[in-house]
Amino acid sequence: MTPAQQEQQSYSQNESAGVPFGMRVAGAWAWRLAIVLIVTAMLIWLLSKVTILLIPIMVAAILASLLRPLVKGMKKIGMPQGLSVAIAEVGLVVVVIGALFLVGRQMVVGFSDLSKQAITGLIQIQDWLTSGPLGLSNDEITKYLDEALATLQNNTNVILSSALGVGTSVTHFAVGVLLTLFILLFFLLEGQDIWSFIVKFFPRRARPAVDGAGRRGWTSLGNYARVQVLVAAVDAIGIGAGAAIIQVPLALPLSVLVFVGSFIPVVGALVTGAVAVLLALVANGWVNALIMLGIVLLVQQLESHLLQPFIMGRAVSLHPVAVILAVAAGSGVAGILGALFAVPLLAVANSFVRYVSDRGWEHDPALPDIYGLPQVIPDGGVAQPVPAQAGAEEAPASDVVAKPPAE
Repeated sequence: MTPAQQEQQSYSQNESAGVPFGMRVAGAWAWRLAIVLIVTAMLIWLLSKVTILLIPIMVAAILASLLRPLVKGMKKIGMPQGLSVAIAEVGLVVVVIGALFLVGRQMVVGFSDLSKQAITGLIQIQDWLTSGPLGLSNDEITKYLDEALATLQNNTNVILSSALGVGTSVTHFAVGVLLTLFILLFFLLEGQDIWSFIVKFFPRRARPAVDGAGRRGWTSLGNYARVQVLVAAVDAIGIGAGAAIIQVPLALPLSVLVFVGSFIPVVGALVTGAVAVLLALVANGWVNALIMLGIVLLVQQLESHLLQPFIMGRAVSLHPVAVILAVAAGSGVAGILGALFAVPLLAVANSFVRYVSDRGWEHDPALPDIYGLPQVIPDGGVAQPVPAQAGAEEAPASDVVAKPPAE
């Protein structure tokens, strides 16, 4: 080493020695964390530009995890795969359309009766405004109504633009439904081939970990979806039956609303419960509303203390605090859609990280032998396949040699 190089090295060491060790570690963590946050923000921004594609893919994945066992069951009894997929998807569409039709009829009948009760309620409110503590006269009430009407007329452009926005949203929703059904069809038909194609984008040494972690995440997604359907059904049946017993109008549409809202943890239960109580208040008065509130609280306590800890906790291995934080973060980033997809994404990520940290691919019997990994054979031995050579996709079957377990 030349004198100049020795002098430069000594200067660097002295410069490093002048910075406290904790500051150097904090600085190293800070710039790495900043890069991670910047990349994450860029990914979120890019994904926000393709939500019309991203949301159908996520919905199709959840539906595929629900319908996959049904398709496998039909294949086991000898039904062709294409016919099994067609029956599953068409059955899903028929059930959804039938439920919407039934709910629509109930809402048409219920709103005709509810409108009369709403008018009676408005008259009671007007009487309270004139004879209550506010002491407003009819002229003052008319004045306030005229001002509100003038405000609506002055903001016609805003209302029209909002209506056009709703029309655009309806168009996007229709396109999203068609994309979801189309993607779901291929997820059910060629899901394994699609996943194998994705795995091949990763380096060869990382493929076993990615493949196994992806399979474990898919299993966790299916468990979450099935358990969430069960929890939502219990909430819908409990609140809907209670509303019907105490003669709250629109009990069936209310049940459907509770079922859909239950897929948004914490937030959905609060919103749908509030709607049920408000509906009872408008239709039947304070006493009926308090009874409805008691029914909603009873059903939600049953869910939170029995179904969530014993069923959902075992299915996805997520702590309730993690669920609440995920819903809050998802709603803050992407609104109601973020709250809807936050928990399943967290469940998949949790399974993925656990699998990788435990090096689960080293003892995963579900992985194919193309990675050259040892696999347990039925007699208790270990099959030791020869690792695939460079350029070869899989080891020949003749290279797999069964070895007895170590003493």
